[in-house]
Amino acid sequence: MELLTIGAFAHAARLTPKALRLYDEVGLLLPAAVDPESGYRLYDPAQVPLARLVAHLRRIGMPLATIRVVCALEPAAAAEAVAAYWRRVTDDTSARARLAAILVDYLSEGGTTMSQTNPTVAVRCAAACETGAVRDSNEDVAYASERLFAVADGMRGPGGAAASAAAIEALRPLELTAVPAVELVTMLAGAVTDADKIVRGLATGEHRPATTLTALLRSGTQLALVHVGDTRAYLLRDGELSLLTQDHTWVQAQVDQGRLDRDEAGAHPQRALLVRALGGGQQVEADLALRTALPGDRYLLCSDGLWAVVDRVALAATLSAAADPQDAVRDLVAAARAAGAPDNIACVVADVVAV
Repeated sequence: MELLTIGAFAHAARLTPKALRLYDEVGLLLPAAVDPESGYRLYDPAQVPLARLVAHLRRIGMPLATIRVVCALEPAAAAEAVAAYWRRVTDDTSARARLAAILVDYLSEGGTTMSQTNPTVAVRCAAACETGAVRDSNEDVAYASERLFAVADGMRGPGGAAASAAAIEALRPLELTAVPAVELVTMLAGAVTDADKIVRGLATGEHRPATTLTALLRSGTQLALVHVGDTRAYLLRDGELSLLTQDHTWVQAQVDQGRLDRDEAGAHPQRALLVRALGGGQQVEADLALRTALPGDRYLLCSDGLWAVVDRVALAATLSAAADPQDAVRDLVAAARAAGAPDNIACVVADVVAV
């Protein structure tokens, strides 16, 4: 069969000669022959399907190195590789969209000076993590410092404790980072992705530990919130308790879709079944938000060992009555124990104060 000139082949493959020369240089799509006198590249018509595949993969943004791998695979394996690549692109696009929405909200509220942090507030905090009345181990972790407040609830056997500890440790380097709040959100998202990889690395055979994570990271008066799973964050402001997070559970999804009401969800035997967790399922998708801390705010982060047995009215009353975070943590643990403490109890209370 007669070989095609680069111009004719480019037309047949719907590529440009410039693109073909690039693909030749990187070893992706080599010409069938090169004229020894003119140096012109010549292509076999049978190469057109491969060239068109390369063109399509480039149009979806696939890097050349990845295209080289895909083109070397059998069709079924190549299809799976393309699907996996597109899942990563979709996840990344979703993450960017969430960050963009946070940035829009931040700028809409007047946060136009991105490099300035407000030092006019401080935080006083306390944490507790205690084993439940019917548990012989504790996979929860509660952490509180001047800038970072976090709870994590590990699960799936002995690896759960290592998973929750790894999730918190992945965030701790951010305590030392002095950057604007919006950048903290981006860094939190990256830290959670790293934590997810670490937790997945703890898997051994069929044992795959997982953990929830809810955390607040402070930059001046701004608080960056990250949330995965069914640990929770609450805000007590002006005597009213608000839930800042949404549980990533199967029953919550049913409530959102109108298939269960809240009373049915609270009594459902699968109420603790998670649909999102670090180390579980597909690549983790964390909820991210940016909040402004006001003097007088009191934040509560806790595992389901607290919120599942102490209702919101009682949580609000306990938080409102406590003189300081240490008293609040003590009283919240006592309330969980009074309710039977069927699960481990992790909680952090943080007060925002003017300085």
